[in-house]
Amino acid sequence: MINAAVSHLAGQLNQFLKQSYGRTEDIVVMSGLVDAEGHPASQVKNKLVMFLVNLEKDTMPYRPHGRGDVGMARAVVNPAPLYLNLYVMLAANFSGANYGEALKLLSGAISYFQRHPVFDHQSTPGLDGRIEKLILDIENLKIHELSNIWTLLGGKYLPSVLYKVRMVALESDNVVEMTPTVREAKPAVRS
Repeated sequence: MINAAVSHLAGQLNQFLKQSYGRTEDIVVMSGLVDAEGHPASQVKNKLVMFLVNLEKDTMPYRPHGRGDVGMARAVVNPAPLYLNLYVMLAANFSGANYGEALKLLSGAISYFQRHPVFDHQSTPGLDGRIEKLILDIENLKIHELSNIWTLLGGKYLPSVLYKVRMVALESDNVVEMTPTVREAKPAVRS
């Protein structure tokens, strides 16, 4: 599901930037910046690279969950829907004379997500069926926080932006249990 969310965002952004800038080749790739040995990834040169920086469970309640009726004597108990916050970075991996292009494309990406901060099945029908919606917000980072992230990533700083993507997953159809319903006793009728 995480792969589907990040891939969807990268695909939508890539489609927009290709149309906006008249490009035929992909501009946005979903990839790490370095491989397992710490060498630069080969497919990310002169690209906007989208990757997951962190993941957390969102504990803010959105809607009630749990019970559904299956009949008069029992109720179905489903697990709570899963709400995750994905921290997704978009980094412009351009060097030398292409630096201006990096800033132009990064600006175009920020503009796109500013105009389209919510992705759901109505706005993007290709969204994975397990995901109800994705909501994007730019995360403001202090210089030392940004430095810490780039140190953890094992790379040198690139022009970038970090988004908090609230992912609302659909409720599971799995039944956890079926419980008997409690009915109010009717008073006996006296004659």
